[in-house]
Amino acid sequence: MLDDERSVSDLRRYFAPGAFTGSQFEALGTASKALHRDVVEAEDLIAVELLNARVPAGVALDLLQGDLGLRISDELRKIPLAVNLGDKTAKTYIEDRGPADRAWRLLTEHRGLKKAIAGKLLARKRPKLIPVYDDVVACALRGRPGYWLWLHEHLRAEDLRLAHRLRNLRVQADVPAEVSDIRIFDIVFWMRHQGDHQRRRCPGLAGFGPSL
Repeated sequence: MLDDERSVSDLRRYFAPGAFTGSQFEALGTASKALHRDVVEAEDLIAVELLNARVPAGVALDLLQGDLGLRISDELRKIPLAVNLGDKTAKTYIEDRGPADRAWRLLTEHRGLKKAIAGKLLARKRPKLIPVYDDVVACALRGRPGYWLWLHEHLRAEDLRLAHRLRNLRVQADVPAEVSDIRIFDIVFWMRHQGDHQRRRCPGLAGFGPSL
């Protein structure tokens, strides 16, 4: 799937100027992100909207001005900015009750935020560690319970073969430097399936099997 020649052209189309708003997910507010890497800001909420999702107003205010934002920041401070999902140490942060998982549960269990939106918000703050995973990607992959750990295991497998393939795609498609390797993964599957995806009873990506 990833080795299909369409993957490179799909990535180029996605990042073509003005083609898809999601192509600016990482780039928006780049200058200020390093200064506020542990704090959810208004730019992060706008970035999530670029991926066709929206944080409800009440949750947004609590993230920007209330206790929820403070609690999310407490968890983010425990996660190094540079850690990659394919790193051996990544499991410590994403496993059940790890800081990324705790932050995700704060958003989804106590505030009613949809799981995909919570993941996108955390992906904005830790783009190398937290993958973007929405209905289209989930359907394309035929559903993957425990997606973060599933992808971590694939990135670690076979002497990091998947990680190397994603980096090769980056070079071939000239993907912007601020875009993480795991974001390349979700874009390839999203681009391949988004045109045919149906929200109900969609059979998933045609021809997709156990091999990535």
